[in-house]
Amino acid sequence: MTDQTHDFPVTSEAGARLRIEELAPVARFSLRVRPANAPVLGQALGLDLPGRIGQIAEAQGRKALCLGPDEWLICAPEAARDAIVEAAREAYGTAPHSLTEISDREISYAISGPAAQELLSIACPRDLDQLAPGQAVRTVFDSAQVVLWRDGPEAFRLDVWRSFAPHVRALLDTGRAEIDAGL
Repeated sequence: MTDQTHDFPVTSEAGARLRIEELAPVARFSLRVRPANAPVLGQALGLDLPGRIGQIAEAQGRKALCLGPDEWLICAPEAARDAIVEAAREAYGTAPHSLTEISDREISYAISGPAAQELLSIACPRDLDQLAPGQAVRTVFDSAQVVLWRDGPEAFRLDVWRSFAPHVRALLDTGRAEIDAGL
């Protein structure tokens, strides 16, 4: 038994292959509305709510991700929070819905570089080749429920519940060390 530890420093080559960073907070909302009323809510929020699971719509710095037949994740700059709440309140009489602010529930990590997909595959059971840039899905990373966004060919975003963030970050850091070490 030994108490020796190993520190795998990030080399310039490894650093260029993989980058993990915690992103700034954003306003997030869980929106539930009947599909027939989705266009009314979309108009009120200033973007079309996508109709297919995994599809993303973006306008005015706001994003809407379809997570289910009647469920969307809305993300926007924090400064837009009150305007979104007010727009949804005004639309309620025409299109009954549930809009719940979940901004403090999640932390987002950006994972980018040529080894990003390899890193995510250590704990995500999805076939990441099937997740096209501009799409996102609800999935798991190890045992944590996450929303995985593919922002580009080598760029991903992982939204993780705050309570699972230390666990997920530790897995990402361990995976990065293994990739950097060539394991």
